[in-house]
Amino acid sequence: MIKAAFGNDPAKIAKYRAFWKREDVRRPLVGFSFIGWFPLEEFAACKAWGSSAYLTPEMIDPEAFMDDYLRLLREGEAIDDDIIRGACPIQVAVPFLPGMLGCQVRILPGNVMGEEQLLTWDEALQVRLDPENPWFRKYMEFAQALVEKSQGRFPVSHGPEIGPTDLHAVLRGHNQSILDLMDKPQKSAELLWRVGEIFRDITEELWKRVPLYYGGYFDAQYSLWSPGPIIRMQEDATAVHSPQLYRKLVQPVDRMLAAHFANSFIHLHSTSMFLLDAFLEIEEIRCFEINNDASGPPVEKMVPYFQLVQQARRPLLIRGAFSPDELRLLMDSLDPRGLFLNIMVGSMEEIASLRPLVGM
Repeated sequence: MIKAAFGNDPAKIAKYRAFWKREDVRRPLVGFSFIGWFPLEEFAACKAWGSSAYLTPEMIDPEAFMDDYLRLLREGEAIDDDIIRGACPIQVAVPFLPGMLGCQVRILPGNVMGEEQLLTWDEALQVRLDPENPWFRKYMEFAQALVEKSQGRFPVSHGPEIGPTDLHAVLRGHNQSILDLMDKPQKSAELLWRVGEIFRDITEELWKRVPLYYGGYFDAQYSLWSPGPIIRMQEDATAVHSPQLYRKLVQPVDRMLAAHFANSFIHLHSTSMFLLDAFLEIEEIRCFEINNDASGPPVEKMVPYFQLVQQARRPLLIRGAFSPDELRLLMDSLDPRGLFLNIMVGSMEEIASLRPLVGM
């Protein structure tokens, strides 16, 4: 019987510490969750948005989301696993940062995204993080509402915001941003540094407003507790960048971001694996999270990349759904030290069938 609220037993913290230190362990850190990639449909408050093309801060009432947050977190009281569960402003569903930088926030089926703006260079290089911006205020208001609802029972974190190359793309346009890197490298570098600093600043501003949890920090999207300051980095737009352009223009910005946070980690997809060596060159990135995307290559094709991360002595978090054979392959191929398997499931019966495969 799990007695701690939401399954957040403080004894779990020791396993996270072992993960970050890559200590000798019998098996990986393992979590199971029923929450999918895009949980917008999990929140009843989002259904009222369906008649609108665009989302505005005024349409978001944090209190209207709280019952569904608690419902989702209670899976931890039924699932006996290793992870701490927490929450962040409208988990995965709303891109607050593009809104803060002037993007219209478009409502799509099952998701919300910031529309590209096609700004001139002068306009793009003028972007700033304004604490009076309605999207900034709503983001912080939502985080504070979660803190009040938590009452210390679960951690509150930053949201999964898009990173510098993605922000460059929404400001200048996705197609234009690729041409910019080649045709206007100096201006591109200036813009990447500017949005990189904004990305750093919004993360730090959030952490000024939420309490530590068992003395540490947290990322709600991946249920990742850390002993020191944490940032979730992302560079999805690098899927169309050459290694040369990444190293010249983006890598210095990523190094700056990672260096500001003792427990930085980067979120990656299979589409960026051709740049994995370049990401690993940034020693300041302490941990790598790689999605096992349903539309991506089979797990056996991803194993060599997972092994590269471990050979570089970095903690590795893998998230996705896995068949029993795929889990067996991961367990046979990877070192349990510094390994976190965050497994998406559809039923308690599936969890019961997978637990023995990961040594539980």
